[in-house]
Amino acid sequence: MDLRPVTGLLLMGAPLAFAVATTALSSTFDWPDILREPAAVVLAAADSGGTALVWTWFATAWTYALLGVPLLLLPAALGRRDDPALRAATTVGAASVLLSLVGFLRWVFVVPPLAHTWAAGDPVVRAATEAAWTAQHQFGGALLGEHLGQVLVIVWSVTVSVVLLRSRLLPAWIGWAGLGASLLYLLNQGDVLATAVPGFPVWDAAGLVGSTAWGLWVVALGVTLRFAPKRERRTMAA
Repeated sequence: MDLRPVTGLLLMGAPLAFAVATTALSSTFDWPDILREPAAVVLAAADSGGTALVWTWFATAWTYALLGVPLLLLPAALGRRDDPALRAATTVGAASVLLSLVGFLRWVFVVPPLAHTWAAGDPVVRAATEAAWTAQHQFGGALLGEHLGQVLVIVWSVTVSVVLLRSRLLPAWIGWAGLGASLLYLLNQGDVLATAVPGFPVWDAAGLVGSTAWGLWVVALGVTLRFAPKRERRTMAA
């Protein structure tokens, strides 16, 4: 079975579906800026968002998880199932998607009960709930989703880009673009580390610029794979 067309289509479709979900999330919940607001602000907004906000987070989580499918199919689609670097990168990439999924699904299964408790509580209950919120947010959000999830998926994209440059299976620009987008995305770690190390250098635009560049590269990888010229398709098949 030729996996190139379906892998390419999924690489194109998954980031676009995620972009639609996050656009809805940004318009209704001020994501991602709200993530750095005090606990009371976030919990109040989460409670007022109600069921609609929970379903928006659910859609955001699972549209991102769609990326795991083409990520797992990519080595076979490139005709490099036995490439040790690509196999290791695929394992790392799959782990990153899982960690990010856990980070997103907190907003479905963990945050709403905390928000309801905070909204209905007295000052003592609210203070305890805010402490609980901060603990789960740093662990499930900053550590698992934003740090490990992002760093591991950057490792995946860098490895894929190097493999493509060395193998010449696809045009060289897709490999160089992947390295550039990965570097931009990595700069967002300044904002993540600043949540634990006050004063750590932060480039405020890194999250938007880096994630957008990285997502566009994934789409471009899908387009290039889906519409690879016959010479590249014969090379991958061989």
